[in-house]
Amino acid sequence: MTRAPLAPASLAVFAALASACVGSGVPDPKAAADAYARAAAKGDADAIYSMMTSRAQASRSRDDVRAIVKDERAELSDEAKGLGAKDARVEATARLRFADGEEAALDLANGAFAVTSAGALPGGARTPEEALDQLRRVLARRSYAGLMRVLSPATRASIEQDLRALVTGLDHPETLPLTLAGDAATIAVPGGHHVRLKRENGVWRVDDFD
Repeated sequence: MTRAPLAPASLAVFAALASACVGSGVPDPKAAADAYARAAAKGDADAIYSMMTSRAQASRSRDDVRAIVKDERAELSDEAKGLGAKDARVEATARLRFADGEEAALDLANGAFAVTSAGALPGGARTPEEALDQLRRVLARRSYAGLMRVLSPATRASIEQDLRALVTGLDHPETLPLTLAGDAATIAVPGGHHVRLKRENGVWRVDDFD
C-alpha cells in the first residue's frame, strides 16, 4: 500500500498558526519549524504527530505517522537539514472560515496577520484551485465587482470595453432600429451589439444581449 508523504513545512506552520489564535501575541512560526526540524532529525513520530492540527490528526492516526516516519527517515533527515539552513524562510498563512461559508486568507508579516483575500475582496490566488474557488464565490453572490477582480487584466479590459460600447450605444434607445415579431423584438446597437426583448403579460424585458 502506498502512503501519502507527510508535508513537513505545512505541519510546522499549521502548528504555529493553531497556537497563534490564543494568547496575547503571535508566536514566531520559525520556532515551530525549528521544533519540527529537531523531531524530523530524530525520527520522533510522536513529536511530529503532536504538532499536527486536529484536522490533520483526523486524517492520519498516530500509528500512520509512525509508519510514514519509519519509511521516510532518510528523507526527513534531509528536510531537517534544509529547515536548519541559514537561508531557510518560513511563510505563515491562516484561513478563517465564517459560519456562512465565506473564507478569509491572512498572511503573517512583521508579527501580525494581514488580510490577503476575503469573500468580498478576492486576492491573488496562489493556485488554480483558489482562483476557481474565488470565481465560484463571486458568482454565488452575483457580484459584478467581485467578478471583475478575479478576471485577468486582459479579460477584464475586454468585458469593460464591450459594456462601455453597449452603454454608449443605448444612449438614445428611441432612435435605434427595431425589428418586431409579435412578442419578440431585436434591436441593433451601434458597435455590433444586439439586444433581444421579449414581452410577457404585457411587460417587455431583456431576453438576451451580445
